[in-house]
Amino acid sequence: MLVDKILRRFTQIPGMRSLWSRFPIGPISTRVRYGISSRPPYAYGVFAAADLAKRLGLGGITAIELGVAGGRGLLALESIAMEVGFHLGIQISVFGFDSGKGMPTPIDYRDLPHVWDQGFYDMDQASLRARLKHAVLILGDVEDTIPAFLMTGGIPPIGFIAFDLDYYSSTKKAFRLFEGSTASRLPRVYCYFDDIMWPTIACHNEYVGELCAIREFNLQHEGKKICPISMLRYMQPHIAAWNEQMFVLHDFHHPHYCVNITPRTDANTQKLL
Repeated sequence: MLVDKILRRFTQIPGMRSLWSRFPIGPISTRVRYGISSRPPYAYGVFAAADLAKRLGLGGITAIELGVAGGRGLLALESIAMEVGFHLGIQISVFGFDSGKGMPTPIDYRDLPHVWDQGFYDMDQASLRARLKHAVLILGDVEDTIPAFLMTGGIPPIGFIAFDLDYYSSTKKAFRLFEGSTASRLPRVYCYFDDIMWPTIACHNEYVGELCAIREFNLQHEGKKICPISMLRYMQPHIAAWNEQMFVLHDFHHPHYCVNITPRTDANTQKLL
């Protein structure tokens, strides 16, 4: 496609993607594809989840950030959700989960105590709440707040989650979001894991941190698996580090998992003209 070729060349020019992000013109679908956002993985995940919901005939989704800290991520998620929701005609509810008082004490080596410690990433609650427009901030230990959240009625199915809890232990607790009824989530939930590559001193691997929590979840669940999106970096106009941080919770027994969402067009069915 000519427009795509032009945009690929345009965005290869040094500084052009940064400039485009400062002046975000054009359809949100195009900007998401080219990573034109303050949080490209958030934009990708929210758009993909909202698109899936629309294809399934659903009216809305829930987008969540786990680990809010100063709030820049939650503010970005709120803004992205508003724009994507308007574009696709989907209601997107936004929630942020945090202890409200920084990180807890590490439980053991799996929490990477050589990188993080108690009290890191404290929050100015009053300042953040004053800046939020519609996102809901839920404070407390996720071990307590997530079960209560899942029992709340009227919340659209979870479609996107940004995991930024740093610790193995906190991330494993947060996976309780996938233990609710099938109505509480889409059949495929897009997930971004922030803490699987930086900082370099962490030496991330599947026996510590978020990767360890993912590995154990997959071992403990037969019909649900958290998997990276295979070859995502090659399906984007430009390879970016966050491509490796995008995963999907596959709920294979979800009643909507096998619903066909491919448009019945000649291009998709390879019908001869």
